[in-house]
Amino acid sequence: MESQNAKPNIIIVMSDQQRADLRKSNGYCLDTMPFLDSWSCGGVDFNRAYTPNPTCMPARVSMFTGRYAECHKVRTNHNAIDALYSKDLLDVFKENGYQTALCGKNHSHHAPDDFDFHEMTGHLGYEGEINTSKEEIEFADFLLNTKHMETDIPSPGGLEVQHPYRNVSSALKFIDQADREVPFFAWVSFAEPHNPYQVPEPYFNMFPPESLPPTAGTEKNLDEKGVRFRWLRDRWEDVLGDNINERILRCRSNYHGMLRLIDDQLKRLIEGLRERDLEKNTIVIYVSDHGDFVGEYGLIRKGADLPDILTHIPFVWRGPDIVPQGKQTNSFVSLVDILPTLCDIIGAKIPFGCQGKSILPILTNKEIPDKEFDCAYSESGFSGLYWNEKDALTLEAEGASQNMVTFDCLNTWTQCGQVRMLRKGDYRIQLDMMGTGYLYNVKEDPGELVNLWDNPDYFNLKTDMLTELTAAILRACDPLPVPHNRYRTKIHPKGYWFQPYASEDMGVRNTGSLTNMLNHMEPKKS
Repeated sequence: MESQNAKPNIIIVMSDQQRADLRKSNGYCLDTMPFLDSWSCGGVDFNRAYTPNPTCMPARVSMFTGRYAECHKVRTNHNAIDALYSKDLLDVFKENGYQTALCGKNHSHHAPDDFDFHEMTGHLGYEGEINTSKEEIEFADFLLNTKHMETDIPSPGGLEVQHPYRNVSSALKFIDQADREVPFFAWVSFAEPHNPYQVPEPYFNMFPPESLPPTAGTEKNLDEKGVRFRWLRDRWEDVLGDNINERILRCRSNYHGMLRLIDDQLKRLIEGLRERDLEKNTIVIYVSDHGDFVGEYGLIRKGADLPDILTHIPFVWRGPDIVPQGKQTNSFVSLVDILPTLCDIIGAKIPFGCQGKSILPILTNKEIPDKEFDCAYSESGFSGLYWNEKDALTLEAEGASQNMVTFDCLNTWTQCGQVRMLRKGDYRIQLDMMGTGYLYNVKEDPGELVNLWDNPDYFNLKTDMLTELTAAILRACDPLPVPHNRYRTKIHPKGYWFQPYASEDMGVRNTGSLTNMLNHMEPKKS
């Protein structure tokens, strides 16, 4: 029976740590995700989508709140309790009568019980669910023994014990249990292709190491990329040993295999919607929280600054009233735009404090608001000084490594300080709190190997880009808390900055104490 809802169902399919460029439709030589490439032709496949922060939890909280990490305060993977916002995506859906589900990895500010339905997976296991079959138990033990590192043998148990398969099964289970007269929201959140880089047959040998194309950058380019890139490579050499390059090739091979596995499960999910006659009333968003080095510069995972390969993400929308356009190559969009856009679609007011913009005009192929989507902005860092070799802190004492068998690339050294970047046109600019800068022509130099910062021929361009970056930083300043008493905050109802807009009311203001304002505006701290 087809749903009779006036509001569409919403599914956000999120992969973890997926680079945007490793798809054939984006010019890559290998066909990693054929279903996503073909399916996206019936929707809008944004070629210029960016994460507000290339770190799991900050990015996920940004998606839910529509706020940048510097404002929602979850600036690392360990600050969920600090999340600050008025209302988020889950609040909006519940207020509008949606049934909600979490199927897969969480790693946000929400507790599982905040969702009406939840079946969770992490990188090393299935959470809150008993593994009962021999295959499930064997795979669970296998994952734990990886210690987050790559595997050089196929994973045991076959496809059906893999988390993306089980995540889709959970989503279909939730859909089958849901009331068809009530709209639903499902967050189908894959913990892959994030490390541990593991995959079963036939995916393990689908993209063998010897078949992979060379990377744009190698370890020879590290010094010109900055001290944190070199520091990361040195630590990986400590952990991976003399055969580091062979092990990175295996990581790359498994990563490619995981992309195909995810692609097959996305296809299974979409086919499940079609079989249930739900596709015509369901908006499906495919997105990732951030990218992965996947061997570039002799590195894996993430951690260093804001390069394009870590901030550039896949971002596909398809569903009712979304005009099929295939590749959308002009507009810069962000994870923070998901909340205001979905509010616009279901007729809900965008929560105060949201910093994203509604991309509905792009999705419906209407006139795009002037200047609103001509750049993308990202942040990294939890403030303070840079840590270095002169400090007494060690990897083991900090918790970034255990006896140099494992290594967490997100740590005190890679996440300290403050770094900001802006992508506009063909160029990307990056600046840290010490004034160290980078400028790249991403179109001609996709590997970002030639820093144009000190090139006198680009002085005027650098000046323009610095102006744009400064303006983006100022636009990203937090409107919370609102001013007291007389002053009114003027916010465009769709999050825009450059469109003529006359407020129909007195604007948002706080007429009482900070405590009363918090109660009235409902900013939340998880």
